[in-house]
Amino acid sequence: MAYRNQTSVTEFVFVGLTNRFQHQVLLFLVFLFVYLVTLLGNLGMITLIWMDSRLHTPMYFFLCHLSFVDVCSSSVIGPKMLTDIFMEKKVISFFGCVAQIWLFGHFVVTECFLLAAMAYDRYVAICKPLLYTLVMSQQVCVQLVVGPYALGLISTLTHTTFTFQLPYCGPNIINHFFCDLLPVLSLACADTYVNKLLIFILAGALGVLSGVILLVSYIYIVVAILRIRSADGRHKAFSTCSSHVTAVSILYGTLFFIYVRPGSSFSLDINKVVSLFYTAVIPMLNPLIYSLRNKEVKDSFRRKIKMSLISHLT
Repeated sequence: MAYRNQTSVTEFVFVGLTNRFQHQVLLFLVFLFVYLVTLLGNLGMITLIWMDSRLHTPMYFFLCHLSFVDVCSSSVIGPKMLTDIFMEKKVISFFGCVAQIWLFGHFVVTECFLLAAMAYDRYVAICKPLLYTLVMSQQVCVQLVVGPYALGLISTLTHTTFTFQLPYCGPNIINHFFCDLLPVLSLACADTYVNKLLIFILAGALGVLSGVILLVSYIYIVVAILRIRSADGRHKAFSTCSSHVTAVSILYGTLFFIYVRPGSSFSLDINKVVSLFYTAVIPMLNPLIYSLRNKEVKDSFRRKIKMSLISHLT
């Protein structure tokens, strides 16, 4: 009741990354490059999968959605971060902050469960190859894509609702370069213990759920690979999973560090640095990982380049 008579916050101000001009120029150039590569890589992956009928399989159906999620998540943060770098006052409206937390949280959770769905797809492909087309039907693939989007929506709806039901009466300076849950919660004019506990429990539960799917899938995959007698067969089976394992390790490692580990007095400053990695770098790395380490994608890309050159020369 005491908060009702206090002025409500209508906007937030980011501390940002640095105030030194030389560093600002370097950061702008680096993250502009990263953002453009992210868009080019992920949109290129989506286009390549859509154009090449050989890639119209469940694995690339999931990869197409992963690329779409990476484009969306990086676009929620990237353009605003780039425009703010040289701004003396880095301002975002209250509802803009709500939208940023909502959208980014949605896409992060969606990506985690898309990776889990991809692990299940690899499990079926390697452990039950004769039943693959039957098990991974179009209906099942759609369900395995809709599920992650739904879980992302439920998770972010919960966090956003609980976070912005709290009173914000000042200060309004966020020690970050975008609206993230923990830095925003630190500004609330109320006890945030329940909110932080909810983040820990829900993030932990979702992480455990998706992690169990990944772990169980890969236990069966490893056992199946070890049973393959020929070295070439084992290498081929493992190569179909190596890109996925790399992407999972990078994403889950950074998210665990941010949201699941116990908090500390230095967590906000450390999280700001680590957040650069999973908001900007990971969406750029995914298409590079899947293209550079995937023979089918590289072959498809070469075919398209060859066809394009032939069409221009004739």
